[in-house]
Amino acid sequence: MDRDRLVLGLASVFVGLTALQVVLAFAYQPFLLVLAAAFGATAYFMWYQATGRMAERMHRRVRFPGARGRSGMGGPSAGARRSDARENYYRARTAGAAGGAATARARRGPTRAEAYRILGLAPGASAQEVKRAYRAKVKEVHPDTDSGDEESFKRVNRAYETLVE
Repeated sequence: MDRDRLVLGLASVFVGLTALQVVLAFAYQPFLLVLAAAFGATAYFMWYQATGRMAERMHRRVRFPGARGRSGMGGPSAGARRSDARENYYRARTAGAAGGAATARARRGPTRAEAYRILGLAPGASAQEVKRAYRAKVKEVHPDTDSGDEESFKRVNRAYETLVE
């Protein structure tokens, strides 16, 4: 999160440099517009990265790569495969709203009450208590320990993320 703030700050600096160069280009040398365009593009891509839109776009592309025609499979039925991928994606996203509460919960993680129960805490525990319980529970269920279990470890991590958010 701190990196995002830093990148946004740098993007704003580049926006300021772009504006300055545009003004100087009109006042002195039109060639400075080329440099202003480069600074503007840099500012845009930094903002795009810092706001998380670039990561979101990459995740979307990874979910169904054939949806944008980049899979290399052409032919008359390629469009049908792409639309099927989109349809399956949107069907899975709306399953939680249409009564598939267990599916939606598995995708989002546990509720706050379940998270407290997984970590062995009373509801309304302080942030320090949550962190302390999380660390103790992770030591118990970590996959590298003798009694460790990967699924339990993932469940504890999701519970902690739910309570920290």
